[in-house]
Amino acid sequence: MQKYSQVRAMLAITKASLIAIFRSPSAVVFSFIFPFIFILVFGFIGNGGGVPVYKVAIDKNCNTNNLLYDSIKVNNQIKIIQFETEQDLRSSLIKGEIACILIIAKANNQSAAFQYTIKSTSASDDKWPQVLTILNTISDKINNQKNTNRSTYVMANRFSPIEREVVREYKTIDFILPGQLGFSLLSSGVFGVAFMFFNLRNTLVLKRFFATPISRTHIILGEGLARVIFQMITAIVIIVAGYYIFGFTLVDGVTTFMEMLFLSLVGLIVFMGLGFIVSGLAKNDNTIPPFANLITLPQFLLGGTFFSVEAFPNWLQPISKVLPLTHLNIAMRAVAFEGQNLWDVRAELGILLVWGIIVYFVAIRVFKWE
Repeated sequence: MQKYSQVRAMLAITKASLIAIFRSPSAVVFSFIFPFIFILVFGFIGNGGGVPVYKVAIDKNCNTNNLLYDSIKVNNQIKIIQFETEQDLRSSLIKGEIACILIIAKANNQSAAFQYTIKSTSASDDKWPQVLTILNTISDKINNQKNTNRSTYVMANRFSPIEREVVREYKTIDFILPGQLGFSLLSSGVFGVAFMFFNLRNTLVLKRFFATPISRTHIILGEGLARVIFQMITAIVIIVAGYYIFGFTLVDGVTTFMEMLFLSLVGLIVFMGLGFIVSGLAKNDNTIPPFANLITLPQFLLGGTFFSVEAFPNWLQPISKVLPLTHLNIAMRAVAFEGQNLWDVRAELGILLVWGIIVYFVAIRVFKWE
């Protein structure tokens, strides 16, 4: 008599569950269709009207005790941005998130009191010329004021008013695609797992499994493996389509691709734990969407999915930086565009690991078999 194989039974469950997932319209829509719709909408829609506001960083050697700096601070078209580290400043500059770095220094000659220079990159070619125009307008206004002691109080650096560095183009798709991949992972992990295990209980499929020799652990592993395989296929399709159709940046090619898949796997495992919690708390299938939305909606909106976390008010940013999706998105973008490796994003991976421990601790406590 052939010995019963737990692994073979688990793989049979995986195969059947995977087929069922591919036949589910909601699974395909949330995992494939919605991310591509958002990529198209947010990636190619134009900006609205209104007065443009340009973000400008101040060089650490910038002289801020002068009339030019005071005038810049109150200008409604320039927003001065502070960075905690030079690395953060450099990262924002090469992505085109800020227009330029401003340097104001005392003039080396007697013709003016101060002179200014801006540093920028090719990523901000659509921004720094406008900032330079605004600065020239401000300086002309200052020089024309009657209360200045000199005929020229401030002037642009007559040798090089702009120091421009050519960098890799940071396209909209480079921000949008990782966020939409995270969106797909979160929605599939939470909604997919929650509905899957609730329906298995409700239709008495789990009870039928209990009549067989397969262990409960292998039942969960089989169902979970099916969800992982399906979502990894989704991740591959999104990344490959983004690369070949929309020009998504993979700095180190296949290496970056594999690192993004690893991050996707880590994020999915954490999000599946949230799905187990929802499945355990739900009393009926009508209570699953409210519980799931309570977990997913704040992350969709605040996790850097559609907009940078820095765009939120200061009081809201600490909340955003606690959410697991935020750190998955940060890690994805750092690996894909900046060329960082998994060790470089170890802080984000560590936070996801902590979330995973907490989530599965709770899931074990609330999960129900019947």
